[in-house]
Amino acid sequence: MSTDQKQDPWNSEGVQAHLTITQSVIQRMSTNSASCKAWCIGLVSAILVVVVDKTASNLATIALLPTALFFFLDSYYLALEKGFIAGYNKFIDKLHKRKIEAADLYAIKPEGNLITQFVSAALSLSIWPFYLTLLAVILLTRAYG
Repeated sequence: MSTDQKQDPWNSEGVQAHLTITQSVIQRMSTNSASCKAWCIGLVSAILVVVVDKTASNLATIALLPTALFFFLDSYYLALEKGFIAGYNKFIDKLHKRKIEAADLYAIKPEGNLITQFVSAALSLSIWPFYLTLLAVILLTRAYG
């Protein structure tokens, strides 16, 4: 280890590894959120195609179940992502103030109230317009399918 790293613990390999791990977790939550949308579209589309093909449009409401489940799962992943970003930002603030302690390293956990972040995520522009549109398609299929 160089003399600079001994004198600058905020610039250590541990700090760099912590930041890399946190960024990886944030990326994973973002990817999971995108996967929820992709799986939801695929599953709901398949259900609606089968329902319309069978001319039983009243069964289109079955597609509401996966839509609701993916809405909650997507909102959960986005809430976790926000929590991990808040934790990352808190760590960076401590880093800039040179107040990093050994206990701060590798403690990767979301910051804040998960329920509050969940509600915020569910109301965000990356969630409700998507699922509201999907809900409209399901209801239109039920009404006119």
